[in-house]
Amino acid sequence: MKRTIATVALAAAIAVSACGGSDTAAFELIDAGEAQELLTAPPQDLVVLDVRTPEEFDAGHLDASVNIDFYAADFADQLDDLDKDVPYFVYCRSGNRSATTIETMRGLGFSEVYELDGGIISWAEAGLPLDG
Repeated sequence: MKRTIATVALAAAIAVSACGGSDTAAFELIDAGEAQELLTAPPQDLVVLDVRTPEEFDAGHLDASVNIDFYAADFADQLDDLDKDVPYFVYCRSGNRSATTIETMRGLGFSEVYELDGGIISWAEAGLPLDG
């Protein structure tokens, strides 16, 4: 019996370690206040990623944002070209496109991604500043 338990435990440990490091990936949904704190003291190499349309981006965006249009035909390819080992802060208008983006990024092997809960709408409602 002890041998069976040890074998099962070993198999479980091997299975967990074979998951490609998914146990070390960090994906976190944060509110506007937490986002402001993140951006005030960002982790090294943080990329602020706006996944709205260029028109939405031009109407107002977070400081130092990079815009990749969620509706672009090559959106997933553009994400796949990004450095997966640096942290990302992702937002859209209300949170729908960013939620889908987060799942895509998870599948592509990104290691650290923060998502703005409620999108830029929640940011603006909190009275936080926009560029553009």
